[in-house]
Amino acid sequence: MIEKFNQFNLDENLLKAINNLGFKVPSKVQIEAIPFLLKKQDIIVKSQTGSGKTASFGIPICEHINIENSAVQAIILVPTRELALQVKEEIGNIGRLKKVRCAAVFGKQPFNDQVRELKQRVHVVVGTPGRLQDHINRGNLILDNVRFLVIDEADKMLNMGFIDQVKEILNCIKNDKTTALFSATIPEEINDLCKDYMKNAEILKIDSNILSEGNISEKFINVENEEKNLILVDLLYSQSPEAAIVFCNTKEMVKKVFESLKRKHILTAQIHGDMDQEDRIKTMERFKNKEFKVLVATDVAARGIHIDHITHVFNYEVPQERESYVHRIGRTGRKGQKGDAISLVSKRDKKFLEQIEDYVGHTIECIESPSNEDVMKGKQIFEESQKKFANKTGVEKKKVHSDVVKIHINGGKKKKIRALDILGCFSNLDDLTGDDIGIIDIQDGFSYVDILNGKGIKILKKYKEVSIKGKKVAIQAAKK
Repeated sequence: MIEKFNQFNLDENLLKAINNLGFKVPSKVQIEAIPFLLKKQDIIVKSQTGSGKTASFGIPICEHINIENSAVQAIILVPTRELALQVKEEIGNIGRLKKVRCAAVFGKQPFNDQVRELKQRVHVVVGTPGRLQDHINRGNLILDNVRFLVIDEADKMLNMGFIDQVKEILNCIKNDKTTALFSATIPEEINDLCKDYMKNAEILKIDSNILSEGNISEKFINVENEEKNLILVDLLYSQSPEAAIVFCNTKEMVKKVFESLKRKHILTAQIHGDMDQEDRIKTMERFKNKEFKVLVATDVAARGIHIDHITHVFNYEVPQERESYVHRIGRTGRKGQKGDAISLVSKRDKKFLEQIEDYVGHTIECIESPSNEDVMKGKQIFEESQKKFANKTGVEKKKVHSDVVKIHINGGKKKKIRALDILGCFSNLDDLTGDDIGIIDIQDGFSYVDILNGKGIKILKKYKEVSIKGKKVAIQAAKK
């Protein structure tokens, strides 16, 4: 029985990265999936929610990547931009010390920026089907060396109408690949996809999920629609969450709830489909950095938010898709911590709640609205905690790999600098070898290089500039 990550016989750099990420013991989905993917066997994983899902395919992919080969060797298909960014970040962290480079491509992001990144050494590409297909058709993404393909949240792909694009991408990749499909449900169309494009796939049904583990307390309150604003504020005061997400079904409702909370001087922000991608990314970074307390969001945020300090989820509107309920409340109660999920249920929401109870297999407890005494007592605590949040603007994001320093180089493509030039320059500096040089990222006017093994600070103290291709260029620590 697998109990520790070192029992998978992984590359020592991967084991070090996994330890730096704080992964103590493998989750059930990791114990089940990783051995099959390490043996390059196709798998179909039926699991209601994540619980370490990304690492279950990210670890074996990084293990099998040949870093000497600069070609793309793995493709990961995801339904949303938020999930693409989350998967990229986690795989990037898992593979960073092994020097595995991961890129994310998705819509509503500058196309040329993605082209620039794909032209560099990239081993893993994660993206949404439409944008991936676009890059493939234009010749920006070459699939000749792809040996791993992951289809993540296949049921969501189907619901969003992406399945035909997924099939077209599958048709572009050679048959001698390992395929992994992850889905909360396996409807007929997903089942047909598996039959047509996978070979002797092992079916893994992971019975462990956020609900069965008992980390999340689920409750609901019967309310009239016109009472919801008042009840939500009362709940925020009485529950006094460290951080909370309020879910709505439409972007119009998100905007209304956001404005209502602002009028109550509650530190809040919003995420919905009308926002630019850059603004959505900045909002999520601010949420991670504890710069505000309450995020109001549509389901677009339910998949791909992995923030450990979220203590509460409030369903301002009951989701009409049963699976969405599980993904929403899965934003709390993470990493063994306790979480609370409270739904505001109007008369028209009742039928959706009953469908959810049937889906999750248990009755959700009905509770009364908070008492005036609890609201008044909690309001003071809530407002005091908001002051602490407000003072954390610009707090530094937690560093995963403390012995890695990213260095900014004042020169890039315009100075005809190549990755090989940067590698040669830094590996010839005192106290550095090629093993100490990590991922290199060359942009038009500047470049970045990871210095590994705790040697970056020493290099920055010793050198203010270095010589690349016979020219002096300034270096400094990359800004956070």
